[in-house]
Amino acid sequence: MRSILIIFMGFLGSVAVEAREPSKTLADLANLERKVAKVAETAMPATVALVSERNGSSGSGVIVSEDGLILTAAHVIQGMKEVDVFFSDGKKWRGKVLGANYSKDIGMVMMVDDGPWPHVEIGESKPLVAGDWVIAMGHSAGFDAARTPPIRFGMVMSDGPGNYFTSDCSLIGGDSGGPLFDLDGKLVAVNSSIGYSWKNNNHAGVDGFQEDWDRLLAGEAWGTLQMNPMANPETPVLGIGMGLQRDAGGVPVDEVEPNSPAAQAGVRVGDLIIAVDGERVTEGSELQQILIKREVGDEVELNVVREGRRMDFPVELANRGEIYKLR
Repeated sequence: MRSILIIFMGFLGSVAVEAREPSKTLADLANLERKVAKVAETAMPATVALVSERNGSSGSGVIVSEDGLILTAAHVIQGMKEVDVFFSDGKKWRGKVLGANYSKDIGMVMMVDDGPWPHVEIGESKPLVAGDWVIAMGHSAGFDAARTPPIRFGMVMSDGPGNYFTSDCSLIGGDSGGPLFDLDGKLVAVNSSIGYSWKNNNHAGVDGFQEDWDRLLAGEAWGTLQMNPMANPETPVLGIGMGLQRDAGGVPVDEVEPNSPAAQAGVRVGDLIIAVDGERVTEGSELQQILIKREVGDEVELNVVREGRRMDFPVELANRGEIYKLR
């Protein structure tokens, strides 16, 4: 009998961020283990390996509908038209590659044969906050007929930019495109990339799929795949260049892109941004962390000091790719 491997990354007292369902006793941990096992039992049949017959590359995916729609990471299916779809029981079928948004690292595949296929329920990713428990699955190191996909258990570490967020669920090669679930067994993301360590990894939230659903289903492919999500073309921006001066008391504006939201709002070179929507900022990284949690089209109020005078500017955030392609 093939066993299910569950890897716990959130032992009692071992994490700095407190989860929404804190584990303060052994009974709490046992309850969490039961929930994880229940999610694994439901999700295992729908967690698949996607393998290219042409070059042998491998990633993961998850089926989300009875007719066989698979969600995965865009980079897993890049350059492919069809893939072999391996199930945890070792059976192989064929899948047709549909659309992909490379900026969000999200993509779709459809089973060629008729269902019904095992599938999971789609949840939401935007409500997730640091400390929420999550469960990662995927065909680590590629499909292996001798074992089922390992179960990795951990928690959300941070959110942003855009549809991305991070968790401490351990991931390795082959996990890309695999599912990430909440404790209710609902799909909240697909695995995107390994972060600066194997215990800090990036996930593409399912809300990004929902926003682009029709285009993906229609087979469109667009966007630019970036190793650094901060540089993704769909990241919301003001259209300014930030100064690097230390101890300035805010974020100096060294450059304003022509026709950018900042320029249209009246922001000028030499201004000092001291807050966004009343939230204090003292350096560029703090400003970026605020902006990446917003969306293109959101309006923020920049609190600025100009020549000793406090001024406020409402600025509508724009698409990074649209602003900087005008150069």
